[in-house]
Amino acid sequence: MAGNLAAAGGNWLTSVPDAKTQAQKESKLVLLDFTGSDWCGWCKKLDAEVFSKPEFEAYAKKNLVLVEVDFPAKKAQSDALKAANKALQEKFKVGGYPTLVVMKPDGTVVWQQEGYLEGGPSAMIAKLDDAKKK
Repeated sequence: MAGNLAAAGGNWLTSVPDAKTQAQKESKLVLLDFTGSDWCGWCKKLDAEVFSKPEFEAYAKKNLVLVEVDFPAKKAQSDALKAANKALQEKFKVGGYPTLVVMKPDGTVVWQQEGYLEGGPSAMIAKLDDAKKK
């Protein structure tokens, strides 16, 4: 079951296959945000200081398909979504939150960041622009 989340003021998907299809059609990169949305302090900080800022939202709209891969403590999720997220966690060897994975529509990873990235939207956009060149 794929669904959209209204997170960070943008449309965050929960399905990587749907995101790859959309990214292929729109010539964009896919950004996976591995998060513990309701318990991880650094994840909440990343959301507040980067994802929810107009500068990042405008960039994402033009360049990215966003996917939230969430591991909440209290928020309800379907068993199918939990299983899909666990499989993604294992595939990308995610050991901590937040972890960001940026890939091309074909699944080629062009950038991966574990932990909080300092510097707000401008630092994130610089990393994403570097990833687009790969």
